[in-house]
Amino acid sequence: MSEAYTPSARQLERERYRRARSRRSTAVAALTTLVLLAVVVALVTSAPGWPPFRESFLSAHYAKEALPDVLRGLWLNLRLMVVCEVCILALGLTLAVMRTLRGPVAFPLRLFAAVYTDLFRGIPLLLVLLLLGLGVPALRLTGVTDSVVFWGGAALVLTYSAYVAEVFRAGIESVHPSQRAAARSLGLSYGQSMRHVVLPQAVRRVVPPLLNDLVSLQKDSGLVSILGATDAIQAAAIITGRSFNFTPYMVAGLVFVALTIPMTRLTDYVAARSGGLPVHGNVL
Repeated sequence: MSEAYTPSARQLERERYRRARSRRSTAVAALTTLVLLAVVVALVTSAPGWPPFRESFLSAHYAKEALPDVLRGLWLNLRLMVVCEVCILALGLTLAVMRTLRGPVAFPLRLFAAVYTDLFRGIPLLLVLLLLGLGVPALRLTGVTDSVVFWGGAALVLTYSAYVAEVFRAGIESVHPSQRAAARSLGLSYGQSMRHVVLPQAVRRVVPPLLNDLVSLQKDSGLVSILGATDAIQAAAIITGRSFNFTPYMVAGLVFVALTIPMTRLTDYVAARSGGLPVHGNVL
């Protein structure tokens, strides 16, 4: 039988040194953070306009009044995000595959994908929202819905799929051509080599930037409020218009921050794992 592992005295000394360094680093980070927070709070609260600012933006009374309506509006944002994310991933991957097709026969598909991505990456999202949300219902087309939520979601899908398509394309082109050639030499068709060899590696490599795009989508889902949809921001705007107090906007902002922080931390975690780096060192 082999003897149980027993660390040497030098190894034990190294571990004690590392634990001491870790405790010292944690203490220094906590101290500097507290000092910075104290300085910021002192600067803000000593400003001449702090009392009226606190009354207009940080009223506990209006925060309590606005929270239920903001949360009811947030339910619309959540549903919109889930549906749009599924559509964006499907459309973005389709466009990326079209853009990477080879041969002159596929030129029209490559041209369409290139024009699509250039067009919707160039037009501001706000303009796409206004054009679809206000322009299409104004045409009064038979059988076409005039729901502002639908057209707001369509604008988000069209714009974000252009960005996601480029992310997918970068992942596909990062796979070395020799792997695709090896798959074809084994008798796989072009579609089979893409499905079994290229796409699994490509998607795994671009997961962190994809999650970043989804974090941005979570925030931008609030832009449908400009079309009149009663989401979290519109609910805050209604209460603000009634009370002339801006605290509901602060409540809506905090709700969105609480919503995006888990996805942001997940993005950091996945990025750290993908890069083979220590997870705790990259989260903060």
